[in-house]
Amino acid sequence: VHAVHRAGDVKGLNIAVLGAGPIGILVAQSAKALGANAVLITDISDYRLEKAKECGVDFTCNTKQHTFGDAMDEAFGPDRELLLESLPQRGVALVVNPGCTVASSRTAVELAHRFPHIYAAVGIHPENCGDFRPEHLTEIRALAQEDKVVAIGEIGLDYYWPENPPRDLQQQVLRQQLALAQELQLPVIIHDRDAHADTMDIVREFPRVRGVFHCFAGSVEMARELVDRGWYLSFNGAATFKNARKAPEVIRAVPMERLMLETDAPYLTPVPYRGRRNDSTYVHLVAERIAQLRDMTPAAVEQATWDNGKGFFGI
Repeated sequence: VHAVHRAGDVKGLNIAVLGAGPIGILVAQSAKALGANAVLITDISDYRLEKAKECGVDFTCNTKQHTFGDAMDEAFGPDRELLLESLPQRGVALVVNPGCTVASSRTAVELAHRFPHIYAAVGIHPENCGDFRPEHLTEIRALAQEDKVVAIGEIGLDYYWPENPPRDLQQQVLRQQLALAQELQLPVIIHDRDAHADTMDIVREFPRVRGVFHCFAGSVEMARELVDRGWYLSFNGAATFKNARKAPEVIRAVPMERLMLETDAPYLTPVPYRGRRNDSTYVHLVAERIAQLRDMTPAAVEQATWDNGKGFFGI
């Protein structure tokens, strides 16, 4: 920080700060305060100045509250603004940021209005539906009609955690949000964790709704049914893990035109950075893994998922 101040007039300069820890954040904030264009770089290999679209569309970079409440704010709080602002310079041209509560959906819309490369989805996550009331759906309906809102989500079923809301309540809230998506003619982003059978049963009740299963963890047979119904499947860093079994099979089996990339940030960071805070700048590693599995070039995967994401969300 002292060095930045001693540098004199840095207004308008482009400054790359290597390291997104507390010191890197402080240096970047100081440089921005003096009028410089500061970009945080997690690792020198992340400094990607190729065409912005090379990393495709990341549609689950949740920069506010997500499934684990305040943990999301702690993960992104200090450098959220710098990170979001720097994404186009680091190879990420578009982000769809889903809400998981009424409050986080509102924040997703606000961020979409502030940043030209960010779009929003709005919805109530199954882990956050315990206090669901009819007025919540009214608020989601209003938010869904805001400019740059491109989907209803993240919605679905999650039976993994025993402390989650009752299953019948989760199913009720999912049905109401699918009905809303059908009414507004918007696609949906589905969260399905340990709930494949019930999620598919409810999806079948809404044949006019189309969507994408985020962090897809189902079987090849389930994937093929979804593709036949016009749905998409999305994969993140979990597909790069050594213990990934179903994901590689599905990635090889389904048409490339039905695949998307995502982060599920700040979780599921791809190998070799597993364990770090995830963000959209790592999504190119997911593309590289898909390229390996399908015997394609990373550039071809990035182009295909870019086209898929833009077409699906109508961007």
